[in-house]
Amino acid sequence: MNNDKQGPERLECDVLVIGGGPAGSTVSPLLAEKGHRVVLLEKAHHPRFHIGESLLPANLPLLDRLGVGEAVRAIGQYKPGAEFVSPHHDHTQTFEFADAWDKSMPFAYQVKRAEFDEILIRNAQRKGVDVHEGCKARSVEFLPDGGVRVHADHDDGRSTVWDAKFLVDASGRDTFLASRFKIKERNPRHNSAAVFGHFANARRNDGEAAGNITIFWFDHGWFWFIPLNDGATSVGMVTWPYHMKTRAGRTVEQFLMDNVATCAGLAERLKDAHLVTPVEATGNFSYAAQRNHGHNYLMLGDAYTFIDPVFSSGVWLAMSGGEIGAQTIDTCLRHPEQARAALKRFDRQSRHGPKAFSWFIYRVTNPIMRDFFMGPRNIFRVKEALLSTLAGDVYGGAPIGRSLLAFKALYFAANIMQPRRAFAAWRNRRANIRPVDDAALAQTP
Repeated sequence: MNNDKQGPERLECDVLVIGGGPAGSTVSPLLAEKGHRVVLLEKAHHPRFHIGESLLPANLPLLDRLGVGEAVRAIGQYKPGAEFVSPHHDHTQTFEFADAWDKSMPFAYQVKRAEFDEILIRNAQRKGVDVHEGCKARSVEFLPDGGVRVHADHDDGRSTVWDAKFLVDASGRDTFLASRFKIKERNPRHNSAAVFGHFANARRNDGEAAGNITIFWFDHGWFWFIPLNDGATSVGMVTWPYHMKTRAGRTVEQFLMDNVATCAGLAERLKDAHLVTPVEATGNFSYAAQRNHGHNYLMLGDAYTFIDPVFSSGVWLAMSGGEIGAQTIDTCLRHPEQARAALKRFDRQSRHGPKAFSWFIYRVTNPIMRDFFMGPRNIFRVKEALLSTLAGDVYGGAPIGRSLLAFKALYFAANIMQPRRAFAAWRNRRANIRPVDDAALAQTP
């Protein structure tokens, strides 16, 4: 270690992690437990607001493995299922996680991300991770000797240079490496924006279903309705960028409420509610990097790819990526001769998770797919396989592959039997995903 008073402080570690969200706060303690010197840089100070409050049942065993299961249960809103509401059907449809193929994961939780993320990052500290909050990574160099050098600035004006053997980019939508490599691309098959806020006094379902997430379809996309354990409810609109352009001179709050008014079921739930946080908006919602690793770096979670959150997959993909990422890095550092195979496995899993959800996401606003969700049948156990996907069981835990193939075959057969409807849906989707200038999606208050 060399502390140069004339310049930035120079420090060393085995693994440097950029980002203290679910991905970074999963990979870092797992590596520390394996004996590696791990440093985590987080630009913000926890607790801090974040969306993505709905966990999946598959999250829970990993939370227990991290040692934070009880803490998360203490702050979580019990969620036994997910409800779907369509303006073109006269009923709602609820999927209970207990009906999935694997009966051992019958529920999940909704969490306030400020509380959830703080539990994770404090756990990393307890496990020996050197956590630096209010520290933003500014630049990166890949050194001739195979190391990585990162320059970072602290809120108090200090600068630090970190030399590491391995770098983990868990920077979320900042996409630290993908942006610098210029390999971040809009998802050509999906293009959406979001407007969201927290409400008090929103009407929930009765009984155990009070904690269920509800998805409301409407003409320009869908809304989420996520009950939280302190009485607040997270409500967000995911819509096509062309629709965001219609905001014109309205504030994002006015725009959100005007659209809520067009969705009768959601408007009824919110008729006595009021906002308790500012309404925010974000564009360029779905993207991916061209690659997710190199010989001495990995990209995890949103730093690699972000997909439409309709199935609440974001936290699970980030944390599961963190777990396999820790295994991969440990292999690369301890057994270099096995590094290539380990990185190949990491790449395969990192791509598989988003792909498993994306097939449904690309079609979830299709009226034929909507019919499938609103009238599920368990022929060939397709309902159980769908529920397993909704629960996050996409990495081979349950043998759902054949049933999912049957589901897809039934879906394509339905399209063939309804050609005009299928063609209209295809044409509408092509129009919906057309690119729009980011300036049209500016987060103007």
